[in-house]
Amino acid sequence: MMKNIVLIGGNGYIGQEVLRQWLEQDVDARFYVISRSGKSRIVNERVVNLSADFTEKDLELSGLPSQIDYMVDFVGRPENDKDLLRKVNEVPVDNMIKLAEKYQVPTLGYIGGVLGPKSFTNVKKEMIRKLENTGKNVAYVEPTVVYGGGRKDALSKMVPLFKFFGLFSKNMKPVTVDMVASELIQKLTSF
Repeated sequence: MMKNIVLIGGNGYIGQEVLRQWLEQDVDARFYVISRSGKSRIVNERVVNLSADFTEKDLELSGLPSQIDYMVDFVGRPENDKDLLRKVNEVPVDNMIKLAEKYQVPTLGYIGGVLGPKSFTNVKKEMIRKLENTGKNVAYVEPTVVYGGGRKDALSKMVPLFKFFGLFSKNMKPVTVDMVASELIQKLTSF
């Protein structure tokens, strides 16, 4: 039986790795990748690309199947401005919850975070609690610095330093994107 999986912000760094791995692991899954561009870098007949901005409160979205088995939110990032922080981290969760209720999605996934500004880590923890309060199955991972998979930005260049500090604090230990994706998929499919 075909499973339908919705990946919100699924065209991003972690979302693409989750998509790649899950495509390989489950031949009975169809993926609906929602991103602002509506263009996934992974081309596959089981991948449907949809365009939407989940940071908008009045989200309009079409093209989803009538039955959805999993919905995962990859949208979010640290921001200095409090209102922008809420917009890019809380609004996507609120939109996912509305869709999950509308489509009776049993299992939700989320990417938390334990490294970054306190305002960011606090809002991520708050969103996890909000998701858990839905009464649905909720799977989440809370990575530190995520690296590998071709990431070449300023943060990835600091991975050796984070590895050193990770010897003393697990909240500083970097993790590879394939490990994060694998852990999230395992948690989601264990319900």
